[in-house]
Amino acid sequence: MEKIRNLSLKKTILLYFVISLTAAFLLSGFTVHFARNMQNKIWEKYIDYADYTDVFQQYGKKYEIEISRPNQSQMNRLDYHLSEMCDFMETYSVLIFSIVGSVAAVFFFYKNKLKTPLQELKDASQMIADNELDFHVSYENKDEMGTLCKEFEMMRSDLADNNRKMWRMIDDEKALRNAIAHDIRSPLSILRGYQEMLLEFVSAESIKTEDVIDILQTGMYQIDRIEHFTENMRKMSHLEQRELQCSEIELSELTKKIEAEAAMLSKKESKLCKVERVQEQNIVKVDEELVMEVTDNLLENAVRYAQKSIALQIKKKDGFLIISVEDDGIGFVDTEEKVTEPFYHKNPQDDLKHFGLGMYISRIFCEKHGGNLKIYNARQGGAHVEALFKAE
Repeated sequence: MEKIRNLSLKKTILLYFVISLTAAFLLSGFTVHFARNMQNKIWEKYIDYADYTDVFQQYGKKYEIEISRPNQSQMNRLDYHLSEMCDFMETYSVLIFSIVGSVAAVFFFYKNKLKTPLQELKDASQMIADNELDFHVSYENKDEMGTLCKEFEMMRSDLADNNRKMWRMIDDEKALRNAIAHDIRSPLSILRGYQEMLLEFVSAESIKTEDVIDILQTGMYQIDRIEHFTENMRKMSHLEQRELQCSEIELSELTKKIEAEAAMLSKKESKLCKVERVQEQNIVKVDEELVMEVTDNLLENAVRYAQKSIALQIKKKDGFLIISVEDDGIGFVDTEEKVTEPFYHKNPQDDLKHFGLGMYISRIFCEKHGGNLKIYNARQGGAHVEALFKAE
């Protein structure tokens, strides 16, 4: 039954026609036989048996004779109409049953193979038109309509993903505007305070030259912060437009580059960083520059919050290049969505040096590379981050 249910549309309609026409020919044969017998019984009533007595006596009872058709004038009205009906049944029964069988084949073909998937697709199209994407197109048959429903479900899933990404971009934009208002206000407020102080004390000639220099140096530091901030804004504006430039690279070669970067970053903060490669020999096709930028962001974040050590693992699994970074710090105190927002700070002191863009940029790059960024706390404590990149 499962095989029949999963037959292609062409084979199914052919099967239905074979069954219906076979049944039509059998029924028409039975009908013709029945009509002939009935017609013979009607005609027998009008036979003059005296004319056949000599034949029966001469050839015996086994001799067959064909009953001649009585004239219309010889038969009563009912028998005449019944005889005509039998003629009609003998002549047209094959045609009638063939037409009925064909109609039945088309009806059952539509009911069993087309009605359900077409209704499913119609409902899905209406829901998409109403901008409702939280549903599933489910049709289990493995025929052409099943394939069509599967493709439609993939399209719906892509639309839903794009819709979620769009809303996430809108939310990120709102968060970005709020963060800009917050992060740019701090250095500007400090600069304003120092400028007011200079105006007040310089005019009164009650400030030393050394103090003026200190104030000016602090002001320059705040200006550097603003310049750094605007540079980050420039980078963020080009995140979505960046095109992937994938090329093949040995996993061992990529590991060496990451080891060198990890050694340099961990040495600055006097932390220990261990890099592990799961596969010995493997080739991955990725955007090396993008992968290295994400890895740098994850390492910088881990080095900043680790107490003593960082563990980094590189592997290829299920068509993805996976780079895992784990530290022995306090871990994440917020959700994954919160951590990967632009200008996220784990503590208020972060915004004095860092603008909280590393994890956000890493998430954007991972998604652009067909993967994602997984963030959670390790069992033994500390933060654990996995960056997944689609590797052909």
